[in-house]
Amino acid sequence: MDFLDEIVLTGLTVFGHHGVYPHERENGQEFTVDLRLRLSLEQAAASDDVTDTVDYGELAQRVAAVVAGEPVNLIETLAERIADVALGDRRVQQVTVTVHKPQAPIALTFGDVAVTVHRTRAPESLEDITT
Repeated sequence: MDFLDEIVLTGLTVFGHHGVYPHERENGQEFTVDLRLRLSLEQAAASDDVTDTVDYGELAQRVAAVVAGEPVNLIETLAERIADVALGDRRVQQVTVTVHKPQAPIALTFGDVAVTVHRTRAPESLEDITT
């Protein structure tokens, strides 16, 4: 495979209780997630069958469950957990996750705080590396 196609989901906004400070954990706030999945869409395009691609509606539900779920201190950790969810589909070869925290506790005027992680599926065997 010489290239990878993309599925992009942006602006998924979910209420969560993440943060270092107790008031963030107690009161919660909205987080916005952007995802960029890299995978081959050739088979899905040929078959025109949703089972041959990542169902982005189902993916959005799984990501929302992570954001609304168990609190973490850092949005870096949250982004990593979301990347793991996306890479849980074996067709996804790479993922970029951005977690936005627009109500971060910063005592200055700002528009957004975001963390972006890029993850690639690790080859599972030597054969995967050579094929």
